[in-house]
Amino acid sequence: MRAAGLARSGVYRARPAEPDADDLALMRRIDAVFVARPFYGSRRIAATLRAEGEAANRKRVQRLMRAMGIAALGPKPRTSKPGPGHKIFPYLLRDVAVERANQAWCADITYIPMRRGFLYLVAVMDWHSRAVLAWRLSNTMDAGFCVEALEEALARHGKPEVFNTDQGRQFTCEAFVGVLLGAGIAVSMDGRGRWMDNVFIERLWRSLKYEEAYLKDYADAAEARAGIGGWIAFYNEVRPHQALGHRMPMAVWRAGIARSAVDMPLRLDNAGALPIYPQPQHQQQEEVYALA
Repeated sequence: MRAAGLARSGVYRARPAEPDADDLALMRRIDAVFVARPFYGSRRIAATLRAEGEAANRKRVQRLMRAMGIAALGPKPRTSKPGPGHKIFPYLLRDVAVERANQAWCADITYIPMRRGFLYLVAVMDWHSRAVLAWRLSNTMDAGFCVEALEEALARHGKPEVFNTDQGRQFTCEAFVGVLLGAGIAVSMDGRGRWMDNVFIERLWRSLKYEEAYLKDYADAAEARAGIGGWIAFYNEVRPHQALGHRMPMAVWRAGIARSAVDMPLRLDNAGALPIYPQPQHQQQEEVYALA
């Protein structure tokens, strides 16, 4: 299964029913409107689509937006719904200056259209450098692909002091939070209706879709994985980032880690071994989760 690019945990799970062709076409338009105007809710998106000649009432748009896992980035009730009994942690980064690599990471999920169907993409990002540290694709919104991306980021890039997400059930579940707490990482979650709390990764999605996903017509998950993987490598290593003084995100991350290693007093860990700093991974090999 690993050779086929599938995660064992996803192979035997029932695949959700696929939307019909009309719904898939409308979902692509909903996503395009949402990326252009992320403050639009279902009412405004439905009105925009009707003005374009689409047969889209609000109830249908709401249903498809739920399937896509998207909601307007503005003050509203129940921005992201945690699972029953899931603990919500306070937002820890308000008025905090994030000035170094691995000080704060974040994660989020977005919708990726394909020719026949769609996928969900999760990414883990370093706030200071804007570098994408790990990512996974899935055809379900189960938490497993998010946990896999988190574990890979920790294995390859060390660990942050704070990890921020929204209040979605994938990030509030015991499996995800348990990894963070077990690693001694402070858990932070966006305030309800506070879309600015995770704005950097929202900007990543906009760039990814305009520069890659909307320009392609992915035939299947393998093609989506290759295209997205190529774009993320380009984003990390080649594409200048204006907010970073036109430097590349991964170059800023590496420089920050190297500087921290020099500035940090040499201390032994609990086992008496010298600390080991992660080496950069120039090419990440990603698996599509649960695409049986």
